[in-house]
Amino acid sequence: MLNVIWCGFFMVAFVLAFGQSVFNGDIQIWSTLVNAMFEAAKTAFEITLGLTGMMCLWLGLLKIAEKSGLTELLAKLLIPLFKKVMPDVPSNSPALGSIVMNMAANVLGLDNAATPIGIKAMEQLQELNPHKEKASSAQILFMVINTSAVTLIPVSILMYRHQFGSSEPSMVFLPILLATSMSTLVGFISVALVTKIPLFNRVVLAYLSVFFLFIGGIAFGFNALSPQERIQYATLIGNVAIVGIVTLFIGFGIIKKLNIYETFIEGAKEGFETAVKIIPYMVSMLVGIAVFRASGALDFLLQGCEKVVQIFNGDTGFIPSLPTAFLKPLSGSGARAMMLETYQQYGVDSFPAFVSSVIQGSTETTFYVLAVYFGAIKVSKTGAALPCALLADLAGIISAIVLGYMFYQGF
Repeated sequence: MLNVIWCGFFMVAFVLAFGQSVFNGDIQIWSTLVNAMFEAAKTAFEITLGLTGMMCLWLGLLKIAEKSGLTELLAKLLIPLFKKVMPDVPSNSPALGSIVMNMAANVLGLDNAATPIGIKAMEQLQELNPHKEKASSAQILFMVINTSAVTLIPVSILMYRHQFGSSEPSMVFLPILLATSMSTLVGFISVALVTKIPLFNRVVLAYLSVFFLFIGGIAFGFNALSPQERIQYATLIGNVAIVGIVTLFIGFGIIKKLNIYETFIEGAKEGFETAVKIIPYMVSMLVGIAVFRASGALDFLLQGCEKVVQIFNGDTGFIPSLPTAFLKPLSGSGARAMMLETYQQYGVDSFPAFVSSVIQGSTETTFYVLAVYFGAIKVSKTGAALPCALLADLAGIISAIVLGYMFYQGF
């Protein structure tokens, strides 16, 4: 699947560039494509270089958590669920603890912590995988959960809206929470159907019920706060969570009488090695995406969507927010740039900007996560991971648009 997608990026770019140069006389398109490729290759290396430090930090801390038994303790909270959804993973596997911590980091919006811990979890799952070149059911489920992970506190989006002068910057909080929850639910169900996870098992239903009650409680609590308080509390919770996690890891290691410094260095070395392995996969994926964007393919998609909506006499008010939707599975920074561009062009409190914000917070950079996670363990056959992840993205985007119309009324 990745091979088809990657080749498709280049073939579409070539066809569009050839058409523009022959029929429109735009010979500069070829220079644009070449520059896009070179710039993307450079960006991929810079991203990985920046990620290296974070991976060394968090994998060093994770090594402390592992050796102190903290990850095993955390995993016990979800062992009944894991037995049902990941039956091939032993209940004493260290992968379960890493998965729990990765999910917690995603829920709190701690991307810098979630990525290295998620890669570590993938490596641990790979040790249990009998077919090393093919993704296991557990790896597919874990990857899809990551690409559709619920984010309770979209701090960066709230801050961007505040910086652009929104009169209600935190108004997007609740629709984002609902849209990303829908994305996660669709992702989980799609993987469950493919891998034959018993969805209507009492244990699975019980955990899902608790999950949605928790989401509902958070939504209700934040909805009761003033806009300024939401931003302050969201930022505070994110910062406290990061410091708290670091303190918890080190404190637990001290209690267990570990050599904290040496254990940290051991894990940090693993982080550096993993970062180096990721570079080729990052370069390949980002170059393909850059060529696709530079060719003008996104503009054609937008025009096509607008014409389809007009045929059915639908409201095209959400169309200007779609660049964020198209780019989010491909590039997080590109999607963020499109969201900010929508703020500037239409106003931060406009309907397109509102929907763009919800889209940005409800979906994940699927191809980036896929390239990083599976690239780290050298898995080339990803199975249903990409289709299920893209289906979750689609559910998040559609939910974001529908919720945008619902919540923007009367604003």
